[in-house]
Amino acid sequence: MKIDLHEITVREVCNGYINNDEEGVVGFGGKLNIRPKYQREFVYKDKQRDEVINTVRKNFPLNVMYWIKNEDGTFEVLDGQQRTISLCDYVAGVFSINDMYFHNLQQSEKDQILDYKLMIYFCEGTDREKLDWFKIINIAGEKLTDQELRNAVYTGPWLSDAKRYFSKSGCPAYQIASDYMSGTPIRQDYLQTALSWVNDGKIEEYMSIHQHDQNANELWLYFKSVIDWVKIIFSKTRNEMKSVNWGELYNKHKEKQLDAKELEKQIATLMADDDVSKKSGIYAYVLDGDEKHLHIRAFTPSMKRSAYEKQKGICAYCKDFFEFSQMEGDHITPWHEGGATTKENCQMLCKECNRRKGGI
Repeated sequence: MKIDLHEITVREVCNGYINNDEEGVVGFGGKLNIRPKYQREFVYKDKQRDEVINTVRKNFPLNVMYWIKNEDGTFEVLDGQQRTISLCDYVAGVFSINDMYFHNLQQSEKDQILDYKLMIYFCEGTDREKLDWFKIINIAGEKLTDQELRNAVYTGPWLSDAKRYFSKSGCPAYQIASDYMSGTPIRQDYLQTALSWVNDGKIEEYMSIHQHDQNANELWLYFKSVIDWVKIIFSKTRNEMKSVNWGELYNKHKEKQLDAKELEKQIATLMADDDVSKKSGIYAYVLDGDEKHLHIRAFTPSMKRSAYEKQKGICAYCKDFFEFSQMEGDHITPWHEGGATTKENCQMLCKECNRRKGGI
């Protein structure tokens, strides 16, 4: 890859600046693509954004930036999107600092900002070289998420359409699923989750297969189906729902005849049960009955010691003697039959008997 260092003024970069969904984000007289397909949305917080402007106003050096130089003479930002947009937005009057917009400054102050020289490397090479370099130079700063790195590898028309559904602030996915998912669209959390759901966690495989598709309709329709199913089957929203792998539950149970009212009764009861330490696991449990989802509260060491001494070390099942360390606490009345995790409901079994009982 060929790399050359250039000094470009803020004035030149801001020339012809456009930032909207229709035209994208461009500058440098229309020759600079500030947000290529593999780049993230703008994620700087106000403090970070303001520090970029303060650095320039104090004539301190900003970190170097990297632009890809294309064969047609245009450029795209490889590294430095957040800083570039911060500068261009300020000059365009999008935000103020200490109640001072760019147009409020004295002309000399404006010129000082506009004449500030940015140190920018122009990079030329193959697509693979560009993307490999992109990964390397983004180790510092705002760390890329796993999905942002995947986006860099599998860029194409499919990804552009998928980001329209899953990766914008207030995107369609957020509008219908914010009650059921954690994370934020602009850091690619929604896109990553949808991809994990649709292909059983094999995200790279799905993106590789569909990279050159002209749209992401298949993924969007699947995602809508999952969320519609959740809304019908689990009508009451709770914060715990944001930690549930809905795609996995949908894929396993979508064909079952389920009674939403009966499920809600079970969920409400389990939510109030102190023995259930993983509340988000309740939704999987009411569908398949596997107690492992719930992380049932374990007997405390004192509860187990009390039962052990009471039994004199004799296993309640096989009646053989065992050392305390060779035994495990067990619910006399099973938890699923209403047995609580209390001293009175604790018995000690040898590990082999406890495994056998668990498999019954």
